[in-house]
Amino acid sequence: MRTIDTLGDLRGKRVLVRSDFNVPLKDGVITDDGRIKAALPTLTRLVEAGAKVVILAHLGRPKGEVKPEFSLAPVAKRLGELIDAPVTLASDVVGDSAQAVVASLGEGEIALLENVRYDARENSKDDAARAELAAEYAKLADVFVSDGFGVVHRKQASVYDVAKLLPSAAGELVVKEIESLRRATDNPERPYGVVLGGSKVSDKLGVIKNLLEKADFLLIGGGMAYTFLAAQGYSVGTSLLEKDQIDTVKGYIETAAAKGVDLVLPVDTVVALEFKADAPASVVDADAIPDDQMGLDIGPKTAKLFADKIASAKTVAWNGPMGVFEMEAFAAGTKAVAQALSESSCFSVIGGGDSAAAVRQLGFDESTFSHISTGGGASLELLEGKTLPGIAVLED
Repeated sequence: MRTIDTLGDLRGKRVLVRSDFNVPLKDGVITDDGRIKAALPTLTRLVEAGAKVVILAHLGRPKGEVKPEFSLAPVAKRLGELIDAPVTLASDVVGDSAQAVVASLGEGEIALLENVRYDARENSKDDAARAELAAEYAKLADVFVSDGFGVVHRKQASVYDVAKLLPSAAGELVVKEIESLRRATDNPERPYGVVLGGSKVSDKLGVIKNLLEKADFLLIGGGMAYTFLAAQGYSVGTSLLEKDQIDTVKGYIETAAAKGVDLVLPVDTVVALEFKADAPASVVDADAIPDDQMGLDIGPKTAKLFADKIASAKTVAWNGPMGVFEMEAFAAGTKAVAQALSESSCFSVIGGGDSAAAVRQLGFDESTFSHISTGGGASLELLEGKTLPGIAVLED
């Protein structure tokens, strides 16, 4: 994979950088700036090299329309605060404002173009439409740096197509993401464990299939665990259940047994009558969930079981929370997994998305984990063993 080192002297050159600034907002205020901070090593390096930095990014899903609530203005403001320098925001994607802003850039200065998803061509399924927009991006720059790991699994104009038109390379963040995730999947130090959670087992089918060929153990929590429990013949009450996946899950349980992979399911669960933060909760064994109640977190015995397995591992990848961690009553399972990883000396990779959000929300020191990914979907596809278009285009 080509890196910034391959681009040569960048002083005075216009460097187009694809970043992932799809940050959560509440009332126009950024509630988690982790993705912006993750972009700083690349941006700082380019600024110090004397480049004229032009950032492409998206926010939300405006679906090809200009919608003020998806403007990158809060991002430009926060980025400026973090680098202690002004960041000019163009009012359009590739129009008159973008062209004027880029033309006015001096060496070591940064500009941010408006939300690329304001232009419907950005993520069009029509190759020609994307190529047309990519050509307009390319006119604004001399080289391209791909640093938005959260979008490298997408074949989009600012991720894939423009990389074919300009000398291109991976930024510091993308290099770190790929190295860390490949270390945790391609040739992991053993014992190698994977913790999977989240709501739907259907979202993780490819991951489970791939990891049954690689992992020494799989810990299954979150909403997806109830489909596994149902596959074992247990009643799961009103818990989240994908009935159409029960046969597939039975097959995975059999495959794990045949391959000697330790597939660990919850032995107890926290249940409540309703999906509410203040719903009275209780702990029951996994085979004794009341018909009128739903599982919303792994129970304390399961949490200890999972923590002990994590403590035995040399490499652990985690993707998906163990319960509804946003609600205090159902956060203990996710917290226990995070705590075990935080205290372990293993090489630990937190697979972005809700898992990364949980680590931050629950107050863990991020430096106690080997790597926290910025891309939920991209990291998931790497765990599946898929080729990511935005990475493939940067490889010689």
